[in-house]
Amino acid sequence: MIPVQLKGNPAILKDVKRILLIQLGDIGDVVLTFPCLRALRETFPHATLAVAVRDKAKELIADCPWADHVVSVSRDKRPLLSELLHQVRFFKELRHHRFDLSINLWTGDRSAILSLLAGARRRISFYAHDGKLWQNRVSTHLNLIDYEDGQYVADYYSSLLAAYHITTRHNVPETTVPSQRMKEAQDLFSQQHIPVTRPIIALQPFSIWRYKEWGMDKHIELLRRITSKYELPVIITGSPDETDRASALTGRFGPHVFNLVGRTSIGMLAAVLKSCGLFIGVDSAGVHIAAAVGTPTVSIFGPSSAASWAPRGPKHKVVHSNLPCVPCRHKGCSGSEESRCLDVLGVDEVMQAVEAQIEELLKG
Repeated sequence: MIPVQLKGNPAILKDVKRILLIQLGDIGDVVLTFPCLRALRETFPHATLAVAVRDKAKELIADCPWADHVVSVSRDKRPLLSELLHQVRFFKELRHHRFDLSINLWTGDRSAILSLLAGARRRISFYAHDGKLWQNRVSTHLNLIDYEDGQYVADYYSSLLAAYHITTRHNVPETTVPSQRMKEAQDLFSQQHIPVTRPIIALQPFSIWRYKEWGMDKHIELLRRITSKYELPVIITGSPDETDRASALTGRFGPHVFNLVGRTSIGMLAAVLKSCGLFIGVDSAGVHIAAAVGTPTVSIFGPSSAASWAPRGPKHKVVHSNLPCVPCRHKGCSGSEESRCLDVLGVDEVMQAVEAQIEELLKG
């Protein structure tokens, strides 16, 4: 039986030279893991740090200044034989790193097995209350640190490292964007004839979860108000899956609104958002990336907890309804994938926050 502890023993970190950090969550989870990467780099300045993430987030780690290697975990569907060959090659390459320590920030069988097969003798993770999970079986050091309602998720991830005295004073998710990425963003703006002489506003109306979306008609009205009052260029961002919906949105507007949906990789998106003066969007990867590269945000929240997920600090504003059920943390009302808290949230409330941010932006 592996002992479960509240505080870790920093002595187990002696002579650590090769570290694997595992974060197999969505892109937002990866961004909120940046303080952990920075803490590890500051605590182990000469160690090699590899970070395991899903394919879609690999560019964020490849561009991150505190990581040395990215371990890209694919979820592509393959025929059985191809999948077996892929897994053999993947774990053979992974073990070549000869990790001393793995730290698993994600709960679930996939991340636990990855931690085990990576070969590190010391394997740290959160204790999983469901004892059937692999996590409790394969970790050598389990830490009983429960998530508290309303706790900032970045702080929760950092708490596992803090249990071993691995900390940083820079506990807000942030990262840098390589100069080559910035050049790619500027080239894209030039190709799309996006003027850069005035601040650019980014709008991301879409989420991979429909219950987090605000409604197309409201985004149209918000765009109409922004472009008529300020005449600033507005770019629409999103994933390739949202191309058709973005075209329907931008087709209603003139030369001030530009459709960049599906035109950027996730690494290039970071550069695009860093080039903007303001990001407006629903609870999605975009808002986390924008905040991490230093761009002010207005985020629109519904059933998920803004206290847990929204960017923090004076540069960021959050808009949500005041229904007593907010945040319910459900996937829409009664599992319907539709959220009344977003349905009742009006354009006036969001525009008020947007105006405050743009006025502050234009002062500079």
